[in-house]
Amino acid sequence: MTERLDARRPDAPTLAGQYQPGEVEQRRYEQWVAAGHFRASAESDKPPFTIVIPPPNVTGSLHMGHAFEHTLMDALIRRKKMQGFEALWLPGMDHAGIATQNLVERQLATQGLSRHDLGREKFVERVWQWKAESGGAILGQMRRLGDAVDWDRERFTMDEGLSRAVQTMFKKLFDDGLIYRANRIINWCPRCLTALSDIEVEHTDDDGELISIRYSDDVVVATTRVETMLGDTAVAVHPDDERYRHLIGTEVAVPLTDRRIPIVADEHVDPAFGTGMVKVTPAHDPNDFEIGQRHDLPALTIMDERGIITAPGPFEGLDRYEARPAIVAALREQGRIVAEKRPYVHAVGHCSRCKTTVEPRLSLQWFVNTAPLAKAAGDAVRDGRVRIEPAELAKRYFAWVDNMHDWCISRQLWWGHRIPVWYGPDGEIVCVGPDEEPPSSSGDGQGWHQDEDVLDTWFSSGLWPFSTLGWPEQTPDLAKFYPTSVLVTGYDILFFWVARMMMFGLYAMDGRRPFDVVALHGMVRDEHGKKMSKSFGNVVDPLDWIDRFGADATRFTLARGANPGQDVPVSEEWCQGSRNFCNKLWNATRFALLNGAHTDGALPAAADLSTVDRWILSRLAHVTAEVDEQFEAYEFAKVCDLLYHFAWDDVCDWYVELSKPVLAEGGPAADATRRVLGHVLDQLLRLLHPVIPFVTDELWTGLTGGETVLTAAWPVADRTLVDDAAEGEVGTLQRVVTEIRRFRSDQGLRPTQRVAARLDGLAPAGIAVHEPLIRSLVRLDAPAEDFQSSATLAMPGEVSVALDTRGSIDVAAERARLTKDRAAAEKEAAQARSKLDNPAFVGKAPEPVVAKIRERLAVAEADLIRINAALEALPS
Repeated sequence: MTERLDARRPDAPTLAGQYQPGEVEQRRYEQWVAAGHFRASAESDKPPFTIVIPPPNVTGSLHMGHAFEHTLMDALIRRKKMQGFEALWLPGMDHAGIATQNLVERQLATQGLSRHDLGREKFVERVWQWKAESGGAILGQMRRLGDAVDWDRERFTMDEGLSRAVQTMFKKLFDDGLIYRANRIINWCPRCLTALSDIEVEHTDDDGELISIRYSDDVVVATTRVETMLGDTAVAVHPDDERYRHLIGTEVAVPLTDRRIPIVADEHVDPAFGTGMVKVTPAHDPNDFEIGQRHDLPALTIMDERGIITAPGPFEGLDRYEARPAIVAALREQGRIVAEKRPYVHAVGHCSRCKTTVEPRLSLQWFVNTAPLAKAAGDAVRDGRVRIEPAELAKRYFAWVDNMHDWCISRQLWWGHRIPVWYGPDGEIVCVGPDEEPPSSSGDGQGWHQDEDVLDTWFSSGLWPFSTLGWPEQTPDLAKFYPTSVLVTGYDILFFWVARMMMFGLYAMDGRRPFDVVALHGMVRDEHGKKMSKSFGNVVDPLDWIDRFGADATRFTLARGANPGQDVPVSEEWCQGSRNFCNKLWNATRFALLNGAHTDGALPAAADLSTVDRWILSRLAHVTAEVDEQFEAYEFAKVCDLLYHFAWDDVCDWYVELSKPVLAEGGPAADATRRVLGHVLDQLLRLLHPVIPFVTDELWTGLTGGETVLTAAWPVADRTLVDDAAEGEVGTLQRVVTEIRRFRSDQGLRPTQRVAARLDGLAPAGIAVHEPLIRSLVRLDAPAEDFQSSATLAMPGEVSVALDTRGSIDVAAERARLTKDRAAAEKEAAQARSKLDNPAFVGKAPEPVVAKIRERLAVAEADLIRINAALEALPS
């Protein structure tokens, strides 16, 4: 860009020749924090807008999923602050029970110790020590990304206030009969030695085996887990299966044991799968457990908590994976193996922390009766109190809450919220609230002991929207900021975390929803749409991108792919493009400052503005309205796309370039353009700030002299600036310039090479006044006395350009280009005529469709006239 240092205002700052994120980002962030711009006050009379951060694990570090989600939340918060809301973004971390305990146990193992060597109390102290020294690294990384969170309100799911909330909720549920203790099938990790929630189990398609076993001449069953046969207590068939109806009520011997078991009829059995018979092991399979409940079958536990066989006999003491081939060998020796299929690919659950294969296990655990809570959570969405965006994902939510099983909330860990239940010497059970004394502390409390288990981490995070605001106390924060405004989270935890917050929020807050909107996003993937995985070698570290390209470029890359509910592909090349975009903004603002652009005073009246000035203001009005509309719909990708093209195309490539001759000439017109240029950049930087906060704040403060763009008013579309005539006039000018540029490029003319040309038809097209601009933009000289046209460009309308390219044009190349264009126009015209000559099409197609085809034919025919004229004008 050409710079006019003499036009610079005396008080205008000097911007470096290129944007250097490392020199801006930390300084800007520290200024925002120090000035208190992220703080929110319950005493404010501004309308509230609240987001509670999905709490990252205390063990975690910033990954691309965090960076993506935080970018979206930060954009919403910053925009609302600029719109005048009392915007609160509340930060915090989850204690991550299993992950944190495993981490500290691994550290102890390096010292030759286990948690049992320390004991429970000392081990928990060691975990707190680890948190103080090493936990929460992600919080510093959030600062690097630019998160506008209220750091004064940082919470932790194990802090005193949230622990009180957890105990209060447990007590309330217990007293209302919604928590109970029972033997049920749960997900069990033989490595971590704890129950797991559904979300803590990762299912993968693994190679296994399918073994068909003959129990008798009439009974053949197939299984992928042969070792569980030792715990069979029935064989089930479908009641309507004619093949086996005569066997119902009879008994069959379990191979390798001395037990006989009944054959029962149950509608769960699929007659079309395998032989239509299934073995029933109630203590080691969730479906079998349900069958066992319906038929009052005994449940035989044949494995301990480490996956070791406990059934008496030759396999006792073997690990489950040692027992499996041993049992198959024994069955084969007896001639009971009917078929063996290997590999047999089937879904297998793994502990998300240690990757151990999960074992379904009958265990005495604490459960939440979810039926009434889940119904309330479903009703809140159905009746419109809570809106799910995008709306089509609501059916996934209903599929979960309408069919929710009771929730196992106990975990066999030491790190977490210990279950507040005490057991007495005579079988008494007492649940203790936060303000109550446990019976073990009273004078006659001998023989009482507290439950050893802790609560599922999701129990405390389910309270997050209101516990972080002070519940169970009725605090000013709770009154001001609850319900929260929007929950931004991935569709992959819609069932788990979102559903739990809905259930607990509606229950604890007397029917008041925890949030107004659930804005769901997809998963970040690589540029080929593949899931990021260490095993694939395609994991991207957002901190690496921040180091190399800047936080703004990283954020813009992620937000530009954020279509509601859809996965987000990213690549380094796209991040480089986003960095180039930031540099483009930097250079445009630098040019503007060097040429005297400013934001002082009101905009000149429309009558005092050039057509080009009115055009860019009209475009700004349209874009501002569209950006607002898309922000409200959580269409972040469309917001970014709109602003990218307005900034790059309309402002930088056209308006700045069209302004250069005006600014160079000086006078009143240049003064008006300086004010318009300042206004457009001011508004553009405000619109871009939520997504790319650092560079916009640096540029906006330099342009306007304000403290920070974060406290500037959010732009409102000024419809009085919409000017259709100016947009049409500049649109014609753009088409003419674009066509001439294309011709120059096709001919290999150097960008700086000047060519003599005669421009005809500008007046009828309404752009005669812009001839000097056109000539300046495309390097065209006025025709001299010896002018001789060697090529003619005919354009839509009556505009034509005759060029004297003697000695500078490749005539053969131009002829080839025009011939190619003519072939394309002929094809387009032929296709349009074919449709219009078809009576069936014309008679049945909607009139707007037919009109569009007629318009296409007219354009193609006009193109043919233009192209043929240009071909005839070429020198032979």
